[in-house]
Amino acid sequence: MPRFVVEADGGSRGNPGPAGYGAVVIDAAGGETLAEAAEYIGVATNNVAEYKGLIAGLKAAYALAPDADVHVRMDSKLVVEQMSGRWKIKHPDMKPLAAQAARVFPAAQVTYEWIPREKNKHADRLANEAMDAGKQGRQWEPSRSTAEFTTRDDTAARVVGDATAGAAKARAALSGGGRGDAGLLPGTENAGESGPTAEKPASQGWGADLGTPTTFVLLRHGETALTPEKRFSGSGDHELSPAGLRQAEAAAASLAARGTIQEIVSSPLKRCRQTAEAVAARLGLDVRIEDGLRETDFGAWEGLTFGEVQERYGDDLTAWLASAKVAPTGGGESFATVARRVAATRDTMLTQSGGRTVLVVTHVTPIKTLVRLALGAPPESVFRMELSAASLSAVAYYADGNASLRLLNDTSHLRA
Repeated sequence: MPRFVVEADGGSRGNPGPAGYGAVVIDAAGGETLAEAAEYIGVATNNVAEYKGLIAGLKAAYALAPDADVHVRMDSKLVVEQMSGRWKIKHPDMKPLAAQAARVFPAAQVTYEWIPREKNKHADRLANEAMDAGKQGRQWEPSRSTAEFTTRDDTAARVVGDATAGAAKARAALSGGGRGDAGLLPGTENAGESGPTAEKPASQGWGADLGTPTTFVLLRHGETALTPEKRFSGSGDHELSPAGLRQAEAAAASLAARGTIQEIVSSPLKRCRQTAEAVAARLGLDVRIEDGLRETDFGAWEGLTFGEVQERYGDDLTAWLASAKVAPTGGGESFATVARRVAATRDTMLTQSGGRTVLVVTHVTPIKTLVRLALGAPPESVFRMELSAASLSAVAYYADGNASLRLLNDTSHLRA
């Protein structure tokens, strides 16, 4: 059974302030460095950054050998004592992070030890490099690491940021280390909607692109008055209902606990701006408006239920359901038109925010379209996705043109 040492650290310049983490996986027997992970996570506290470093280190170790015994060494007394079960976790931002860390390995395979800061220099150096990179408007890159790094095979790739699982398995396959296979890690207010994740391999194989992806965290706005009645809600500038405001705050609290968001972009419509501003207030970030993220214009169907549209415009509705090129009655937008608009906006955002984690606050159709395009799914797939109010989804985009769906319709933060 493999035995690893995971050393992890995190820091915040301001507490809360610009934050980053670093983690390293070491072969307990030979003392060799097997993997590094580091990431700038935007505005967060020291404790959030430390927990994020722990999670990254555990995921990197798991990717190398799920059956490994892992000994975690950190200079954070809080994290060590809480994860060891000796201290209670009282802060609401820490509970989901501790739970996430506890899920990586079975508890029996992980032990924890506090060490003084001077003995945690490798992870501390990586965390500071990640924060320095964030200050320069970029993510940490393995090639820039100045922390000590040794391996049995100099051609092995490093583990980078949130690509830990896939990259680590790729590293093992490329180095021939024998540590396992390189496995793969419509538009109404609900009307008509019927862990480590896989990274899509490039055409040249696993080694083609192991760099940090640009990640869009897709947040659908909270409820409006139209949502519970399942009415078409497109270009109308509706505001959040009291329930929607509570949902926005719940999403904001969850995202603050995760601590990974670096930018916030929103549709210009009020329901999205209100949702985005709730998150921005927690993270200390500005909100950038992208007109291309607005919802579909449903023309004469705006504000009507599916049944009302069927009764008044039955033939038009049938044609719309049959073809993405058909627009709603009265000069609305077809899904094909929306897809072109959303794809163009996506490309612009990728150019502006390469290598960063961006919260994209938008609507049902734009989110489903981004997911559909990432999967290469046909237009009719938008009718086969559930997307709840204030739900979170995520898509990662790589420099080689590949995309990876990492999350869809997560509403766990609304059930806390």
